[in-house]
Amino acid sequence: MAIYLPGTTEEEQISLDELTPREIVAELDKYVVGQKNAKRAVAIALRNRMRRQKLGPELAEEILPKNIIMIGPTGVGKTEIARRLAKLANSPFLKIEASKFTEVGYVGRDVESMIRDLVEVAIEMVREEKLEDVADRAELNAEERLLDILLPAGPQRSSPSDGGAAGFVLEGGDSQSRTREKLRQQLREGKLDDRIVEIDVREKSFPAFEIISNQGVEEMDINVKDMLPNIFGQRTKKRKMKVSEAFDYLIQEEEQRLIDTDQVTRIAVERVEQSGIIFLDEIDKIAGRESGHGPDVSREGVQRDILPIVEGTTVNTRYGMVRTDHVLFIAAGAFHVSKPSDLIPELQGRFPIRVELHSLTIGDFIRILTEPKSSLVKQYTALLETEGIRLEFTREALDEIANFAFRVNEGTENIGARRLHTIMERVLDEISFDAPDLQSKEVNIDADYVRKMLTDIVKDQDLSRYIL
Repeated sequence: MAIYLPGTTEEEQISLDELTPREIVAELDKYVVGQKNAKRAVAIALRNRMRRQKLGPELAEEILPKNIIMIGPTGVGKTEIARRLAKLANSPFLKIEASKFTEVGYVGRDVESMIRDLVEVAIEMVREEKLEDVADRAELNAEERLLDILLPAGPQRSSPSDGGAAGFVLEGGDSQSRTREKLRQQLREGKLDDRIVEIDVREKSFPAFEIISNQGVEEMDINVKDMLPNIFGQRTKKRKMKVSEAFDYLIQEEEQRLIDTDQVTRIAVERVEQSGIIFLDEIDKIAGRESGHGPDVSREGVQRDILPIVEGTTVNTRYGMVRTDHVLFIAAGAFHVSKPSDLIPELQGRFPIRVELHSLTIGDFIRILTEPKSSLVKQYTALLETEGIRLEFTREALDEIANFAFRVNEGTENIGARRLHTIMERVLDEISFDAPDLQSKEVNIDADYVRKMLTDIVKDQDLSRYIL
């Protein structure tokens, strides 16, 4: 099965089947600087997934994904690598913090909710794809419905009191179809956009009662919307609106009508089961054995609850049963005060691949500022260009920004590349504020300007902790 990279034209479409691990790493390099070991690990995992799909059903069922633990400080690219990998593979992706979950019996999120959330993500992904497929047909259908409203069957004559609502005078020699085509042309040219029409819209009323259950709504086997259709917005009412608004509304209605919900659900569930990726962040926060007291009492319990999900189980969702055997789990954590060996042995065994991500150097900061497709320099340049400002950074200015980011990370908390956001905001504070009023539209940021904006703050350690 070929999966194509999103956002490319038909001529440029790249089959994921044809991407080697080296090429997958090259794609990730466009967005994440450094961390070769982590990129290699996820590239191999993705390639193995493609290899598995080419095997016979019996053997493919036995080959389970090799889950990964990424070890490294915050802000070095752990989440971004996983997110970009999922986008590359067009896979359902969910990022969730392991610390949000609690042991069964405690108040908090149930670990199975991560699978339900992933299914919701997949449903939305598939629905968006189907919307693109039916977009043209939905627009044509909406156009026909709008023309039916503007020009009802049979000769009509509009009255002056109707405020310009539907109804047109048919000229003597014109046939119904010829008048309809004239209206179609006017509609497409936007000449009728301000005319008022009256259409049936579905009411969005909600019941004045609540269903209280110790289970989530997704676990309930009843569908209240089917039982009480009139309460849940199946009724319609007349509403007057402009033709342009009515056209948009009718397009949405036609899109929903043309999409096969059962097919969307079936494809989404299959995609979750075969290519879903869950990023379990802050796994180190639940690492540690039972201490028997205090807030840590449920850490091992959470690990034991997560274990069957990672091992492979069947989760009940509102869209049916979902198997997790072939979902790829990528866990991540800083592991400052704990280590992967503090996880329970059963969970350690389910994450056989471990990669360490390194702290960022000054050179990494410079590359992050300039190399990625959506680098910070490109972002700020584009933002200020909307005000007519042409922003230029000298090489020395970028060196200074990288130096300041590295020094502040060393002197305070190390938050990795996120430090560049705070530094850049501080450097461009005055320019961003005064941009609409600047007389000179050419702004050059050099090393002296960077030092002027940052030196005093960095010198004062207390102020540095507060601002940067």
